[in-house]
Amino acid sequence: MRETLAKWRPAIDEAIADLIPREIDVDYLESFFGEATYEYDPDGLQRALSDPIWELLDRGGKRWRAVLFLVFIDAFGEDPAAYLPYACIPEILHNGTIIVDDVEDEAAMRRGEPALHHLYGEDVALNAGNAMYFLPLKILTRDPANLPADRRLAAYEMLMDELNRTHLGQGMDICWHNERDVRVTPEQYLEMCACKTGCLGRIVARLAAIITDQPAEVEEAVARYAELTAVAFQIGDDILDVENSLGRAGEFGKEFGNDIREGKKTLLVIHAIEKSDPERARRLQEILQADTNTDEEVLEALSIIEDTGGLACARERALDLAAEARAEIDGLDFDPGTVDKLHEFTEFVIDRDA
Repeated sequence: MRETLAKWRPAIDEAIADLIPREIDVDYLESFFGEATYEYDPDGLQRALSDPIWELLDRGGKRWRAVLFLVFIDAFGEDPAAYLPYACIPEILHNGTIIVDDVEDEAAMRRGEPALHHLYGEDVALNAGNAMYFLPLKILTRDPANLPADRRLAAYEMLMDELNRTHLGQGMDICWHNERDVRVTPEQYLEMCACKTGCLGRIVARLAAIITDQPAEVEEAVARYAELTAVAFQIGDDILDVENSLGRAGEFGKEFGNDIREGKKTLLVIHAIEKSDPERARRLQEILQADTNTDEEVLEALSIIEDTGGLACARERALDLAAEARAEIDGLDFDPGTVDKLHEFTEFVIDRDA
């Protein structure tokens, strides 16, 4: 899967640049948004939209959502290159959520550098992030693959449904972050992941199925595969944050002890609260609730998580979800090479080191 990611990334970035150019001018603005009522300010829009968006995109990111979309397109018997613009939809949406999440979480770092709101201000960051929720919808109106009207409508309705659910997930996450006590159950945490991260995965799979006119049962099977894989990815992300802070993972691109400093109620934290003695559980909650943490406090919280076997428990849950994901596609009529890629991807999201 790493080879597939590396192969497609340059083409994906080119397709994104067709939608959101690195250099904004009047010709682009008029062709994309229509003639100005009075007069556009391309220089201002360059600084307020294109610059921050490409600042984030150029920092990296695996582009796995876009690549997974293309793998599904290929599995459905179509030429992936013909659908490259559609692969941009989940990728741009994902990066838009990152910008907004970082503002809401007061994050310091993203992909190894300061979060965008620290560079451009919260106003510019939020506007750019919100724009990335809407810009991809223009792909459906431009219709580069000449889809029938009913498929375009189905794709649009699907996007509205899944994007609304992402805000349920973010709402739960924000609420828990602002609460002192850890009252979240493991199943509630997984539901948050299924909404916040899983819905973007479902968009990948459902969009590929809809625009290639797959039966409803196939659409649901690949959507379930992508959702389960995305939840496993989120748990893997939580594990990486801890392992990176303990010096066991590769360069993760986030601040040391990021999730602890943000007071995140992850699966590892929930497990640690359940399994620790009352005094240590209370201490972990104190550290998570504090407005700021010293490095020593972060390490103390991490040791509580580690001592309760939280890492092993979270990894086991992620592996179980990955196995469920593989089972969802094993009954579909995919060629063996595609099945291997999809199976490998469920392992990649857990075992990656960045």
